[in-house]
Amino acid sequence: MPDAIDAVDWGSIPGHPDWYEPERAARGLRVLSEATNLVRAAEAGSQLGGGGILHGHSAAVFPSAVIATPLLLDIAQRGHPAAKAAALGLLDEALSCTPHAGYTRVVASDGTAVPICCAIAHHLRARADFLVGLGRMGKSLLADAAVHWRFEIRECVADGSDTSAFGILAGCLPDGAHAAEMHLAGAVTVLNELTLEYPPAEGSPEACLRVISRHPGELPPGAVLFPAKCGDRVH
Repeated sequence: MPDAIDAVDWGSIPGHPDWYEPERAARGLRVLSEATNLVRAAEAGSQLGGGGILHGHSAAVFPSAVIATPLLLDIAQRGHPAAKAAALGLLDEALSCTPHAGYTRVVASDGTAVPICCAIAHHLRARADFLVGLGRMGKSLLADAAVHWRFEIRECVADGSDTSAFGILAGCLPDGAHAAEMHLAGAVTVLNELTLEYPPAEGSPEACLRVISRHPGELPPGAVLFPAKCGDRVH
């Protein structure tokens, strides 16, 4: 675990210069990974929550929280019970806090500029089996992550003046009309209104969305949708 933490160049991760302290991110994660009691876990939590991955007093989250999320999940899975509790608490706080202007997104491997909350939610969903096994706290984290949904378009067909988009849904798109960001090849387009036409069947991620007043040519396969409200979150 220390090697994985030290392999990250925390100083190269952008963050508000008045609030983000990269050395707190590295130090806090190291201490938490090695914590064997409540005192050390609390010390690590203070480092991480006081400028490392978020600033708890002002309810601000930093891009470093996205990089830290898999590491915190590893600590929760393998660490001391006190470290596990601290890691899960930090993840819960990071998901709910708001980023500073200019530091609201992280760049994914495909070049997509993903809102911080959606990127954290993606990492949480990737460890769903582990989190479910934790009981109430893990299930609560997954429920919070579900609202930061992601939809990848696979195929579209015209439906009157609208388009039915078939693809893969991660998370949970609530009933009703929603605005979304559509990401493709580094470009972001706002879709003003879409609804969930057919939810995924149990055990399958496949779903269908109705995108209002858009034709299929505007919704190319491979485009990824995120909640527009997540992209608008700013401290």
